[in-house]
Amino acid sequence: MDTALTRLVGVRHPVVQTGMGWVAGPRLVSATAEAGGLGILASATMTFPELEAAIAEVKQRTNQPFGVNLRADARDAGDRVDLLIREGVKVASFALAPRKEMIAKLRDHGIVVIPSVGAARHAEKVAAWGADAVIVQGGEGGGHTGGVATTLLLPSVLDAVDIPVVAAGGFFDGRGLAAALAYGAAGVAMGTRFLLSKESTVPEEVKRVYLSQGLTGTVVTRRVDGLPHRVLRTDLVERLESTGRVRGLVQAARNAVRFRRITGLSLPAMVREGLAMKHGNEMTWSQILMAANTPMLLRAGLVEGRTDAGVLASGQVVGLIDDLPTVAEIVEGMVAQAEEILHRLGG
Repeated sequence: MDTALTRLVGVRHPVVQTGMGWVAGPRLVSATAEAGGLGILASATMTFPELEAAIAEVKQRTNQPFGVNLRADARDAGDRVDLLIREGVKVASFALAPRKEMIAKLRDHGIVVIPSVGAARHAEKVAAWGADAVIVQGGEGGGHTGGVATTLLLPSVLDAVDIPVVAAGGFFDGRGLAAALAYGAAGVAMGTRFLLSKESTVPEEVKRVYLSQGLTGTVVTRRVDGLPHRVLRTDLVERLESTGRVRGLVQAARNAVRFRRITGLSLPAMVREGLAMKHGNEMTWSQILMAANTPMLLRAGLVEGRTDAGVLASGQVVGLIDDLPTVAEIVEGMVAQAEEILHRLGG
């Protein structure tokens, strides 16, 4: 399918696999690239050496274009940008807006810059700074999300900028792809649908938990890290939701102690990390502690399979997914269905 996204990035199909922490590793990214979509490595949960190794592995598995998701406020963000330039990575994506100078440096070396945004004004800002395209995620999406549905957010962003816009939040099949293209989007980005694939490294027992959810199986909570976060309704999340402020602080402190050994961080370092994630939001001390622990809470669920002690980010579409196809089947099936729909409408 030929769109502004496929021409910009050099992929065959306008389908993006998002950079999900602990999920979007070399196997999933290379499978997406081989299927003709844009796979994006999640580097925020990787050390610098791990990112180097992951990029090398993807390049061994495929010669197709792929991307890396960067955290613009990471201490070694500059080194990571240099790594992408050195390795000739095609796309740099960002969950938080990168600095204007960072965008310019990446573009000067031929790297396509695609930040994720949650509002039209954010899209206008990064477009003015030189971003090549944006991913806009509506409230249906998993992980950190906003309160505006994709059906309203997408047209507002399309009206605000002239660069390609990729729609995210609520997409899982060809009907959604056809609808996004009809709105004027250049493609769609998906997380939960790719998480629930054969190539995803999420433990099988955790995948079964996802597949057992209905349309009300997710909740948007601020109790994880102080920011709106769409996750599955696990026992841990239910406890966090029902816990008062004092008990929440005690629970957060316990979690900090529990995950310190894995992170290798001291408790003060975790607090500093939480404060760094505050981003101007009003957060309680328990939320600040939980913010520092969020990556490890996600790791517990998505890597270790500990649904009792972990957080499982998920989009609302989880309630409509009941299978675990290959990545190729996901991409090819979406494109075929979308083409059939668009042909029928055009006819």
